Amino acid sequence: MTHRARRAWGMVLALLSVPAGAAQTVRYCDYPVYPPMSWSDGHQVRGLAPTVVRELFARMGYDVQTVVLGNWKRCLMDAAAGRVDVVLAYNSDQRDQRMHFSTEPVVREEVAVFYNRKRPVQFQQLEDLAGYRGGLLYGESYGAEFDRFVACHQNIERVSSSQQNFGKLIRGRIDYVIQERRTGQLFIEHLPGAQDIRVLPSALSVDYLRVAVSRQSPLSQHMDEIDAQLRRMNQAGEIARWLEQSEVTYRDMINLPADAR
Repeated sequence: MTHRARRAWGMVLALLSVPAGAAQTVRYCDYPVYPPMSWSDGHQVRGLAPTVVRELFARMGYDVQTVVLGNWKRCLMDAAAGRVDVVLAYNSDQRDQRMHFSTEPVVREEVAVFYNRKRPVQFQQLEDLAGYRGGLLYGESYGAEFDRFVACHQNIERVSSSQQNFGKLIRGRIDYVIQERRTGQLFIEHLPGAQDIRVLPSALSVDYLRVAVSRQSPLSQHMDEIDAQLRRMNQAGEIARWLEQSEVTYRDMINLPADAR
């Protein structure tokens, strides 16, 4: 048998070894520290983001494997390198070079400034934050203008978790935390010592969480179908209902004793 014939026969055997109708697997990366978007109950990743990803790709005929890494930056790096297929993220010029973003958004989010009322922050425009020290998570980006501000002033400290960030804010080690308003308010509801944390009424920015597919993934050829499925979900009110359910589920979980979660 020639080399070409052996190769062809090997391909046939590989195809025969896959059960008929078996679904392909999508590798989805999440860093679950953003309730109600995503969080971990100690056993699995919960929240709106994994629900949308699971439902979206199930309707396209895929199984979803959730990958949890040590911080958000690692998720973005793995998506850029093609080690995972999908993340949910905000679009930016830098990210757009490595990932395709859905034109149909998953959810609208307000980016807000959280501060300690014992050390008020004066804020009307972005440059007003130049005299303060802020906190972000590794890999977070809130638009090109904000990224340029951070690069210019070098007044941001990055950590791996919101608990670290808000803990530093409580202790006065930083002056403010940049966080999605919904996530930040939900997170501090039951955070010990957070009774002095407030959020400024003016939003730093408004952005949209989108499905981002690695340009190295075969899924990148199916962005039109991804957009169509997301559009149907939004029009049917499914994503809004899942978001509401995620908020209720997170609050219920937080109120449970630790050994019952």
